[in-house]
Amino acid sequence: MTVEPAPNAPGETRCGFVALIGAPNVGKSTLVNALVGSKVTIVSRKVQTTRALIRGIVIEDNAQIILVDTPGIFSPKRRLDRAMVSTAWSGAHDADLVCVLLDAKAGLDEEADAILNKLATVKHPKILVMNKIDLIPREKLLALAQAANARMKFEHTFMISALSGDGVEDLRKTLAQMVPPGPFHYPEDQMSDAPMRHLAAEITREKIYRQLHQELPYQSTVETDSWTERKDKSVRIEQTIFVERESQRKIVLGKGGATIKSIGADSRKEIAEILGVPVHLFLFVKVRENWGDDPDRYREMGLEFPKE
Repeated sequence: MTVEPAPNAPGETRCGFVALIGAPNVGKSTLVNALVGSKVTIVSRKVQTTRALIRGIVIEDNAQIILVDTPGIFSPKRRLDRAMVSTAWSGAHDADLVCVLLDAKAGLDEEADAILNKLATVKHPKILVMNKIDLIPREKLLALAQAANARMKFEHTFMISALSGDGVEDLRKTLAQMVPPGPFHYPEDQMSDAPMRHLAAEITREKIYRQLHQELPYQSTVETDSWTERKDKSVRIEQTIFVERESQRKIVLGKGGATIKSIGADSRKEIAEILGVPVHLFLFVKVRENWGDDPDRYREMGLEFPKE
């Protein structure tokens, strides 16, 4: 009689951090969600929506892959921008592997070029992931892959569509083989180490962008003030949306409060789907002038406050 080895026996498991690096809107958050199989990071048409190193956790065979979804790397102009770019690069330096995402349609543009130049300082193994491959002809894809590989040594090159899932499974399997041997860092049923309060705030922030992406600058932020689990198993959540000016507060509220009601309804529905219980969500809008210069707000978002 053969005895099957116990799952996750000592010495058999692998576990590591994989940083996703790329320009804004290249599809990092969509890829995290495709790899994990559940929504764990905010996805928006508005650039610069992922602010902190929100991680998605993937179990593949006997490996645990911890995805570090870094803010998009761009030319920083303000203090918040500098904090986000600094966080992105620290995520790359601290990880075991680095996935470099390129937008196949955009190709080796100015932003991609700057990222490849700076990646020379990152010593970890790198994987090239070309996303949105359904948008350009195959011969152009091959030429782009050759050009990128000529610039830098990549262990592997993958051509994927994070949105449709094409090529994602192969990438997941390779990441599982490349992370170093070691015990799992997180319980197997834990998809993300972002606390639910933070994730709920991110969901509400996404709904604001969906409805107001042209009218509201991305400096707006959402904080979960209270989270109460009630006897009937439902959850009561209170959140505050902070904007920088009174005119922005009026935009978020909308005529007769219609906009904030609509944002609240969309957010409540999605949070309830993730929690699997009824949710009572109450939203408030406040003006907090110059919050972009307040060190406490940066700590709440998991960012370091730049001194200059």
